[in-house]
Amino acid sequence: MISLRRSGLLAVTLPSLLLLAACGSDQSADQTTTTTASAPADSASTKSVAMPTSASFGKTTDGTEVQLFTLTNANGVKASITNYGGTLTSLLVPDKDGKMGDVILGFDNVSGYQSPEFVKAGPYFGALIGRYGNRIKGGKFTLEGKAYTLAKNNGPNSLHGGLKGFDKVVWQAEPGSSADGQSLKLTYVSKDGEEGYPGTLTVAVVYTLTADNALKIDYTATTDKATVVNLTNHAYFNLNHGAGKDVLNHEVTLPADRYTVVDATLIPTGELKPVKGTPFDFTTPHAIGERIGQVPGGYDHNWVLNTATGEHAAATVYDPATGRTLEVTTDQPGIQFYTGNFLDGTLKGKGGTVYGKHAGFCLETQHFPDSPNQPKFPSTELKPGETYHSVSTYKFGVRK
Repeated sequence: MISLRRSGLLAVTLPSLLLLAACGSDQSADQTTTTTASAPADSASTKSVAMPTSASFGKTTDGTEVQLFTLTNANGVKASITNYGGTLTSLLVPDKDGKMGDVILGFDNVSGYQSPEFVKAGPYFGALIGRYGNRIKGGKFTLEGKAYTLAKNNGPNSLHGGLKGFDKVVWQAEPGSSADGQSLKLTYVSKDGEEGYPGTLTVAVVYTLTADNALKIDYTATTDKATVVNLTNHAYFNLNHGAGKDVLNHEVTLPADRYTVVDATLIPTGELKPVKGTPFDFTTPHAIGERIGQVPGGYDHNWVLNTATGEHAAATVYDPATGRTLEVTTDQPGIQFYTGNFLDGTLKGKGGTVYGKHAGFCLETQHFPDSPNQPKFPSTELKPGETYHSVSTYKFGVRK
């Protein structure tokens, strides 16, 4: 079944009391600007609506200056996003005692996302992923009878859009504000043939921080030639990140009775295997570390969500140490649950935090990996005249 939406937006909603984002150490108060906009005419409020703040986030290796935008709501929740890679760099959310903590892995400035160590490791911290999230076998696919070749940047396969995917480009940024909350609209035009993909793809992504502490990420895309599209966000969460702990004690629930079996290079074999009786069964809560040793290499698989259409539950996470919870909903048919298996302590993030193995987990709402080569999987094809729209929601809360 094709679950590319023809109307609507891809929204990602993050929980109650989300983010208080850390601006880099090079961001002084005089670098920050604040603007306001008048409330909509039909608003009951007569007060002006604050706009997101912005500050320099440094320069890319080619000298392009990039910005860090911080969205804030009345609860003091803050989310910071840079237009380099559309990257979510920081989220501060409260714990059971009301203490705010950053639950996102990342860096203090853009140089961290471009360092040789980061590029070699390729963890994609917080980035927007495209043109195709996840893996495509052999870096090849055929569409409408024509073969296309992509860069092989993950062993024998293509991963997350290639050598220079959407995570490594500078997006055009437009901060905004509405009755829904502060927002940041990011746009990028991926030219025909970029990274081997056909068609000129025009992409718009809107992050919105709502009054009820939800971070929405709306994805829209159109093309002038048949292509494949699978957009997602690659945030690494750690609900106890401020304490420098790993995520193995986090309890995860995934409403999925099946998962996509993969080969040694993490490419789906085509089999959708029942999770019952396996360490992949998260239909009831289990700590990440409880059975991870039974999975060679750790969790890095796509779960087939029980509901494939409309906005539906995709994951729930609970950290007993802080009481923080994370709820994910999406309109996508799958979710990639990844447990930071390849982090090895070589990367130092915000405030000098060392990112070791299992320092964070990812919940990437998506179509299935290698769908262009798997005719039985939901289609990721997008044709001229169609609009790709999708909705995912990440919502934080507290359990006392």
